[in-house]
Amino acid sequence: MATFAQWVEGARPRTLPNAIAPVIAGTGAAAWLHAACWWKALLALAVAVALIIGVNYANDYSDGIRGTDDVRAGPLRLVGSKVATPRAVLTAAVVSMALAAVAGLVLAAVSAPWLIAVGAVCIAGAWLYTGGKRPYGYLGLGEVAVFVFFGLVAVLGTQYTQALRIDWVGAAIAVAMGAMSSAVLVANNLRDIPTDKESGKITLAVRLGDARTRLLYQGLLAVAFALTLVLMSATPWAAVGLIALPLAVRAARPVRKRLGGKDLIPVLRDTGLTMLVWAVAVAIALAIR
Repeated sequence: MATFAQWVEGARPRTLPNAIAPVIAGTGAAAWLHAACWWKALLALAVAVALIIGVNYANDYSDGIRGTDDVRAGPLRLVGSKVATPRAVLTAAVVSMALAAVAGLVLAAVSAPWLIAVGAVCIAGAWLYTGGKRPYGYLGLGEVAVFVFFGLVAVLGTQYTQALRIDWVGAAIAVAMGAMSSAVLVANNLRDIPTDKESGKITLAVRLGDARTRLLYQGLLAVAFALTLVLMSATPWAAVGLIALPLAVRAARPVRKRLGGKDLIPVLRDTGLTMLVWAVAVAIALAIR
């Protein structure tokens, strides 16, 4: 039976910035429209965090029963390492997604009921990433999904539920968040290219190959910081987002140096930290202008 620490590791806490940062940034975008609402932000945060934990457990379950995680260089996988049964991990995934659904229903009820349909699509996307007969994560579409769900939907959804409208500032932030969220997955899949090839998991990194995947990672970070300059046309205070640039440089260093395997694990942590610092800085900038 897995220990509590192993369950926590299986939830992949390094990915939590992918859920937290877009909500912070989206709340900043709502503040830009003079409509920030703390309790709606907390509901959006509950949806995002529960959903990403559910995604991670569902991914662990689906990859584990397929044998994809039998040999890994990355963090612990519960099913693949046989420290937890597939049924237990599936239950954890379902419970997490159910919590996300409940918080999402409440948020939709107090903002716009049509958002229930968006939430249903998000949950379906979470499961079908590695679940089902034709998981899109095995077809090289994982980064696209992350860009959409943890970039566009998370940021603009957070802004909309608080302000009941979106604007170009929110859209620019959403694209920046999507780019950084996708960069986290690119780094993860870069590390796993050798084992994914063997198991038949054809990620975007497998399709592009090692060299082009490294360029993609750096390009995604560059997009996020280019958009920081764009946001400065709304308010010069947005320049404080550049405070995250040294973290991005540190995150990209192992990628630029062509390191592999376990040496790429810190890239996930540092990219997530870059996202979080950037989101907080830009949100504050938009709130104070």
